[in-house]
Amino acid sequence: MNLLIKTLSLLAILSLVVGVQAQTSSKPANQPQPTVSSTVDREISSYEKLLVDLAEAMPEDQYNFTPASLNLKGSSFEGVRTFALLIKHTAAVNYFFWSPLTGDPVPASIKGSNGPDELKSKAEIIKFLKDSFALGHKAAASLTAENVVETVPFGQGQSARLFLATFAVIHCADEYGQMVEYLRMNGITPPASRSK
Repeated sequence: MNLLIKTLSLLAILSLVVGVQAQTSSKPANQPQPTVSSTVDREISSYEKLLVDLAEAMPEDQYNFTPASLNLKGSSFEGVRTFALLIKHTAAVNYFFWSPLTGDPVPASIKGSNGPDELKSKAEIIKFLKDSFALGHKAAASLTAENVVETVPFGQGQSARLFLATFAVIHCADEYGQMVEYLRMNGITPPASRSK
């Protein structure tokens, strides 16, 4: 029952966002009305750009950076993920949430929440991140007004399609916030914060 209430709440919020967006946009006459699919896909695209830009902005020699290396007095950074692990974790979790929506299997190389151990280079890690977002776009495309509250197998139970699609985006936002701080600790202004 609790999951149903959460799902219906998410659907209500999404409907409100779509309605407000439709009322306030000055879209050309030939542009289609937003749908559940296009609205979720827009959110996925937003975080894809933010995260890929961050991943590209961090120099490869800082991919193993953690705040623990700063030895800040009174800090507690023991055991936190490196920058590379934050990216791989984000991509792996994207696969875990979006695969049930598309029917694609989670890649066999993903053994846990930190992604494939064999991915070491910046290029490999960024490709893994981009590939996870490609799956996200496919997941968004699978959403319709009729199926968003249908449940699909997830973990040890079932989850609504809309919950899986949007919670992955929420997770991306959380990881983005951590990665922003890692860049700033290395004297790098995150791309989204740079003056245009």
